[in-house]
Amino acid sequence: MERRSFLTAAVTGTVAWRGALGAPSERVVVGIMGAGGRGAGLAQGYAKLPGVEVGYVCDTDKNRAGAAAASVEKAVGKAPIITGDFRHILNDKTIDALVCAAPNHWHAPATILACSAGKHVYVEKPCSHNPREGELLVEASEKNNRLVQMGNQRRTWPKIREAIEAIHKGEIGKVHLAQSYYTNNRPTIGKGEAKPVPPGLDFELWQGPAPRKPFQDNYLHYNWHWFWHWGNGELGNNGIHMIDLCRWGLAVDFPIRARSSGGRYHFQDDQETPDTQQVEFTFPGGKFIQWLGLSCMRFQQDRQPDVVFIGEKGTLEIRGLGYTIYDAKGKEVRKAVGAGGDADHLANFVGAIRGRNTLNSPGPEAHKSTLLCHLGNISQRVGEEITCDGKTGMVQGKGKEMWKREYAPGWEPKV
Repeated sequence: MERRSFLTAAVTGTVAWRGALGAPSERVVVGIMGAGGRGAGLAQGYAKLPGVEVGYVCDTDKNRAGAAAASVEKAVGKAPIITGDFRHILNDKTIDALVCAAPNHWHAPATILACSAGKHVYVEKPCSHNPREGELLVEASEKNNRLVQMGNQRRTWPKIREAIEAIHKGEIGKVHLAQSYYTNNRPTIGKGEAKPVPPGLDFELWQGPAPRKPFQDNYLHYNWHWFWHWGNGELGNNGIHMIDLCRWGLAVDFPIRARSSGGRYHFQDDQETPDTQQVEFTFPGGKFIQWLGLSCMRFQQDRQPDVVFIGEKGTLEIRGLGYTIYDAKGKEVRKAVGAGGDADHLANFVGAIRGRNTLNSPGPEAHKSTLLCHLGNISQRVGEEITCDGKTGMVQGKGKEMWKREYAPGWEPKV
């Protein structure tokens, strides 16, 4: 097989992988990086899959690592190894895949290092902290012939896949606009104070690739999302799920324009990212994606869909696990109530490692959707609409300086 053909097949999971051990095997061993709520949930999810073993649980906070490892042991009767440094996972030849549920600033750097170490990677959304990292993530996956799947589980939910297929088949006619929403009632994060690092927390390694900042008591373990230094705001935290569905349904890749408006209105605290944000992306061919995020108000929660596709013959709304199709006059045509969760998406990743199926959210697709979130945030931060190269998404003009970031010495990602 020619190298280019092999790499394309490898990234999409269409070749029978030989895994980290160099021989076909039904047994898949994973190491979990990040043992917070999401990481602990993924650890249990993987541990319960047939033929899958959680070999490691890693967290820079010893208490969180210990609790997650204990939950795995309780679920399956076997305790994983506990470590505070994910590089122990990468150096262990018995590990087939890294599961990265660490904070956003770790997602791409850890994925790139894992691919270089011969591991497949399941990385939580967003798959990168900035656009350049996403490009490098794709390069690392291809160069090392490793699978990378992002944790946007809706790509695997049966009825969501059915909904997207209906759009692609033209059931609501030509579609030019997809609108999406996210609402929450998040409290204030307050004004932080400089404090000693809590016992059991390796804050130096927690910061990892990010330039160093002194510890502050309102950073961990969740509020880092709202600081540009480590997080990507609500757009990168939850908007990625809905924007990914929009892009998938419209069958678009890179935008030519991105525009964001909004700000921090509900609380006067340390949060840097918007609590109210509206973004719009314009694509070649006259297609548009819109997203409205309200972090501190659940506006019309009961009536509001997650995503709505507006077509010439009708509309399709995705809500939760299912969807509803309406005709041009607003009459319900079909409604589908679905089921879903993490298990199927995790199984899709493991099945691809075993060579049984293709990935539902491979690295290149994950990067394109994550990039939209970055572009929206870049527009927000520069205070105006930005223009992009429709073939690569690269920012043209103002904002292009935010395509990448500075790194702590020794941590800059390299492929």
